[in-house]
Amino acid sequence: MNATSFRKIVWAYYKKYGRHALPWRKTHSLYRVLVSEVMLQQTQVERVIPFYTKFVKQFPTATKLAAAPLPDVLKSWQGLGYNRRAKMLHQAAKELGSRKIIAVPELESLPGVGPYTARAVAAFAYNQDVIFIETNIRTAIIHHFFNNDRNTIIYDSVSDSQIEKILTQALPKGRAREWYSALMDYGAHLKRSGISHNARSRGYMKQSKFAGSLREARGAIVRESTKRITSHARLLNLLGPSRREQMKKAFGALRAEGLI
Repeated sequence: MNATSFRKIVWAYYKKYGRHALPWRKTHSLYRVLVSEVMLQQTQVERVIPFYTKFVKQFPTATKLAAAPLPDVLKSWQGLGYNRRAKMLHQAAKELGSRKIIAVPELESLPGVGPYTARAVAAFAYNQDVIFIETNIRTAIIHHFFNNDRNTIIYDSVSDSQIEKILTQALPKGRAREWYSALMDYGAHLKRSGISHNARSRGYMKQSKFAGSLREARGAIVRESTKRITSHARLLNLLGPSRREQMKKAFGALRAEGLI
């Protein structure tokens, strides 16, 4: 496979089957693209759509979000998980209203924005020719460029630097926004077809189970605290006596992070 042939495959799929109706693909607003990218972290597209629509309706601009009380933001986020993302987005909105942000390093300086999110936002909001990797992109590249290489049968054998090199060759200059939408859609299609090579990548990390996890405990506490005035004792016993120690740990972390 070479870059030219790969582009043809991706463009052909996108033209016929691309998810053109996704709400965040209808805007070039830095704020709204950032909201979508933060929501999409570790969360499937189909699950994000209703939350995104509701969130930008309630907080249509960075200024509106920045002015909102944090409990209101967390309540709007309820059900999406990883509530720390909502708090970081709330903080980022305050900075978006006070300075103009264009370059990737400036985006990375925002609370909760790492290298991947900064580059994704730069591509989708500003159409900048940047290189970044996520699970669907990784699947597409490994499937077409490494699948026949016997040396890559061993897990953890394909590095992100190898993938980035191919992405650099394949990126059509001046079309980053459309290209990454197409590439993600094509990679998602491969995964739905039963093709996923992410475990062969050194950048792959399998998500832990939610049931019984500290994430579940944190979510339960945040959800309860946004519903009503409640007591410390009630929060610690939300998931039963067997998980009280875990709830103590979650409670302490949430207090330290300013989420409750």
